[in-house]
Amino acid sequence: MVPTFAPRLARIALLPLILMTRPPEASAALGGTVTSVDADRVHVQGALMRIVQTGPVAMHELRSSSGTMIREYVNSSSGTVFAVAWDGPWIPDLRQVLGDHFDHYQAAMRARQQARRARGVVAIDDAGLVVQMGGHPRAFTGRAYLTGQLPAGVQLGTIR
Repeated sequence: MVPTFAPRLARIALLPLILMTRPPEASAALGGTVTSVDADRVHVQGALMRIVQTGPVAMHELRSSSGTMIREYVNSSSGTVFAVAWDGPWIPDLRQVLGDHFDHYQAAMRARQQARRARGVVAIDDAGLVVQMGGHPRAFTGRAYLTGQLPAGVQLGTIR
């Protein structure tokens, strides 16, 4: 006679295998696709406030549960997020916002700290990744963009 808990143990044993074969969830983070902007909304426990289409760019504006506004700029023709910007009382989860570019950002920050410029406004322009941020508690602002993915005719002043 087979114990009644055997099927449950089999399912539990298969769970890691199932999770490993599942494709990673896409993110609308910098360099990601527009199809998963909702994943970012869920991650920040916020709401999609509006979508504004201006020429070749669609701006998706999210408000996190902490009150920070996050704007994701999408190239309408390619569907790629080429820039993100934020402002609010807290810095958003940069690992989520910068996506695959977070490690590049961390390396640039380490180099900046070694050069003894660890305080004040952050301004990184390194191999196509630009990150600019500053502020103080309860009033942070920043933006990040990929210079090689900016749509033709987009002015950097519109990424704010």
